[in-house]
Amino acid sequence: MSAGLDVIIIDDEQNICEVISQMIGKFYVWGEILCFNDVDKALEYCLKQDVGVAIFILDVFIGDKNGFSFLDVVEKRFPSAANDTIMITGKASNDVVDMCVATGVNHLLEKPIKPYALQLAVRSIVNKYLSFAKRLLTDPLFAESIERI
Repeated sequence: MSAGLDVIIIDDEQNICEVISQMIGKFYVWGEILCFNDVDKALEYCLKQDVGVAIFILDVFIGDKNGFSFLDVVEKRFPSAANDTIMITGKASNDVVDMCVATGVNHLLEKPIKPYALQLAVRSIVNKYLSFAKRLLTDPLFAESIERI
């Protein structure tokens, strides 16, 4: 994993991963873009990482598994994973929306994904971390209070 804010894309369809990766690659400069078609390989990768942050783009249904159960497992290494996730689905049913709300996922996009919607969702997550970093750099009292934690 890079020192930046990586994007981890997980979808069982290779072409979907490639399209999303290309869309993000046109504007994303804050970390690496990683794609996985196999949930188990993605889990293996994520669980080997130090505790940190990443942006996750997850298909709701990944083969016989789902993106929500993936989040439950990686939460140990990525405590804010749900808040830093963009769920994607072929059809956003009430059940999918309810699961997003229940798990703390704030971004849900339907396929085919519109590039502007993906860019806005990714930037929304990135902005949270950029604002935090800016505050650390410009507010010594805030930085000191964080250092004590």
